Amino acid sequence: MVACASSFTVRVISSEEIDRNGLHRSNLEAMRSCLRSLAPPAEACLVDGFRLGPAAPEHLAVVDGDERSAAIAAASIVAKVVRDRTMRRMDALFPHYGFSSHVGYITPRHSAVVRARGPSELHRRSFQALCYEDLAELESAGS
Repeated sequence: MVACASSFTVRVISSEEIDRNGLHRSNLEAMRSCLRSLAPPAEACLVDGFRLGPAAPEHLAVVDGDERSAAIAAASIVAKVVRDRTMRRMDALFPHYGFSSHVGYITPRHSAVVRARGPSELHRRSFQALCYEDLAELESAGS
């Protein structure tokens, strides 16, 4: 798949950037950055679902793009492979969190570990899902 592309680029967004700017804004800026960095510039840019705003190179937002465009589906696969490989490397640095088994998605086991050990430096501090909060703290706060 990658061999068929004349060029591609990948951006990894840090948890600090997401905490600072929000997940959606960070994703949009990463996509704009990827489009700007293509050399030579792409003849056509398709984006899965979202308009990237006037600061982005010309592009077409395709709703359900990964189902309607082979190029968008391929980009989604590349992103997932990069994510999975990164999470396996992070598992070696933070073995207690089970990153290699859940590759960054919330699972009951991972949530229990985060509640017991606290978040690692990889976890977003802005992500306040109930599954990460200590239930005892929630109960004491409510009384």
